[in-house]
Amino acid sequence: MDPGLYIAASGMLAEQVRQTQLANNLANASTPGYEPQEAVQSSFGALLLANSATGQTIGTLDTGVRISATVTDANPTPLQSTGQPLDFGIAGSGYFAVRTSAGVRYTRDGRFQESSAGQLTDQNGNPVLSQSGQPIAVDSQGRVSPTALGVFNVPNATPQGDNLLAGTATGRATGTVRQGELNESGVDPIQTMTDMIASLRAYQAGQSAIQSIDQTMQEDATSVPSI
Repeated sequence: MDPGLYIAASGMLAEQVRQTQLANNLANASTPGYEPQEAVQSSFGALLLANSATGQTIGTLDTGVRISATVTDANPTPLQSTGQPLDFGIAGSGYFAVRTSAGVRYTRDGRFQESSAGQLTDQNGNPVLSQSGQPIAVDSQGRVSPTALGVFNVPNATPQGDNLLAGTATGRATGTVRQGELNESGVDPIQTMTDMIASLRAYQAGQSAIQSIDQTMQEDATSVPSI
């Protein structure tokens, strides 16, 4: 089997993963506090080629690529004013904490609301936590002091869906909570669309390579003289 088929196919599979990831980022271009994901591509390795008769080294042949990891862009994003008393953003680094059925999760999406029990919750009804890990009460005026919200340092947080991240907090982060503001999404729509086009072209190049190799193999098979 021609190794070029495996090399081209591995590249196409990697671009499929990248396309899915870029599409998800683009879909969250307006989601407050969203942290975009980026695929890290690596090689399976290379084969050392040599002349079978003389043993002289010819060179190397890459054996394909794969998506080896997914990283999160955790850089702080700018704040946008909303004027809503239960909207909160973080100027600088850090995450809000919410208590979910799966445990404490972290987010930069500060679109909070008041529950029927008078507690500050996220859009899914999860209680927002103070720095000491306790639920936060909303006062009779429907307001919460920005200092009541915890701001946690969570290195290497991993996405869990619903704009929530999992990780281990290592104390208070340096960011400052701002009331009536929200963190913007970390997605650059124009750059993401450009990356999607480049990824699609790379996928199509793999398709063309496979078609060319397949055609060559068919021609070789039909050109073998009969004995």
